[in-house]
Amino acid sequence: MQSLNLDLDMLLRDGLSIAAAFVLTLPIAWERGYGPRSSGFRTLPIVAMAACGIALILRPVTDGSPDASARVLQGVITGIGFIGGGAILKNGTTVHGLATAASIWNAGAIGLAAGMGRFNIAIVLSLINFLSLIVLARIDKGSKSGGGDQ
Repeated sequence: MQSLNLDLDMLLRDGLSIAAAFVLTLPIAWERGYGPRSSGFRTLPIVAMAACGIALILRPVTDGSPDASARVLQGVITGIGFIGGGAILKNGTTVHGLATAASIWNAGAIGLAAGMGRFNIAIVLSLINFLSLIVLARIDKGSKSGGGDQ
């Protein structure tokens, strides 16, 4: 039987990356999680953690190979796009869920950035996404009556 080799330093480092991905998506999840067409508070942090985890798992495998890194990123981004696609609903000529779908996709980018050690990018993506949802929703509601990009 193989013994369990646990590198506590790596566990802490990777755990902090995953926790950062989770925490950075909480404000976005909170904004998307309330209202009659809620996407749920849990989805975005889980997407971010999963993307971060994939980046952490594959980082040693893809280090030094831009082609391998690009293929991993492409696969993760495509998969997250499918999840986001499920958030888009069409009712007659009105479409709902585009901002939520884009936020899910961005949550994946936040997770990937955290998993690749690019916390500066993860923080900026989180802040701009959250502020866009808050500020641009007010502008959007003021510019048209009814409908919207909920």
